[in-house]
Amino acid sequence: MPKPTKGARLGGSATHERMMLRNLTGQLIEHGRITTTETKARRVQPLAEKVITKAKRGDLHSRRLVFATLFDKKNSAPEDRLVKKLFDEVAPALADREGGYTRITKIGPRKGDNAPMAVIEIITEPVTPKAKTAKPAKAEKKAEPVVETVEVEEAPVVEAAEVAEDAAEAEAAK
Repeated sequence: MPKPTKGARLGGSATHERMMLRNLTGQLIEHGRITTTETKARRVQPLAEKVITKAKRGDLHSRRLVFATLFDKKNSAPEDRLVKKLFDEVAPALADREGGYTRITKIGPRKGDNAPMAVIEIITEPVTPKAKTAKPAKAEKKAEPVVETVEVEEAPVVEAAEVAEDAAEAEAAK
């Protein structure tokens, strides 16, 4: 039974779409920015972010995961230069950034078929922490009302029989 796909479909089969996203991610790593349709840019952004996050870890396992993501098993000689550039140049440049490694900028429609176009690029500007503005001092909490504790003497316990006798005497006195 056909199942609906998640995200925008890019046409063709699922394997064709996967290969297209791999190629776009590789080109983004190689060139730093690429011009493509808005739909393709939105679809390649999460894949590129995940690959960069893995590269920031920098260990052998992450390198193998990136190879598996970017290259097909049938490819006998994977392009090591992309992974090398990703681990040696791109990841260290983004070391202080905690996410949001790519930016998509819309550039208007394509002339031939009026397809909406966008530029996706790896952000190279250093992260500038936002200056924390001094928050206005909160009004101090009102002092809780002081409750004075007064020691209460216990009342003498009166037996029920004594109360009944007192009630009977009071009634007789009337």
